[in-house]
Amino acid sequence: MGTPMKTTIELPDPLFAQARRYADAHNMSMKALIEQGLRTVMAEKKATKPFKLRDGSVSGQGLSPAWRDAGWEQMRDALYGPGEGRGA
Repeated sequence: MGTPMKTTIELPDPLFAQARRYADAHNMSMKALIEQGLRTVMAEKKATKPFKLRDGSVSGQGLSPAWRDAGWEQMRDALYGPGEGRGA
């Protein structure tokens, strides 16, 4: 597993007290409780499926003939009006 790393963490007093009571009630050290908690959270994150964007494509014949050769500027102006839709 490698060499243990010492670190300092800051916890809100109520959370620390709750964790201490839990560790004492289960005969475990704070170190063991924190390790178990970290392992549990990381295992849950691995188990979730990665986001996959659904296929949103549609069938069709592409752009109508009137727009087939239009450039982005012409399309933008038709959609938003001249000079609009250009961002900040």
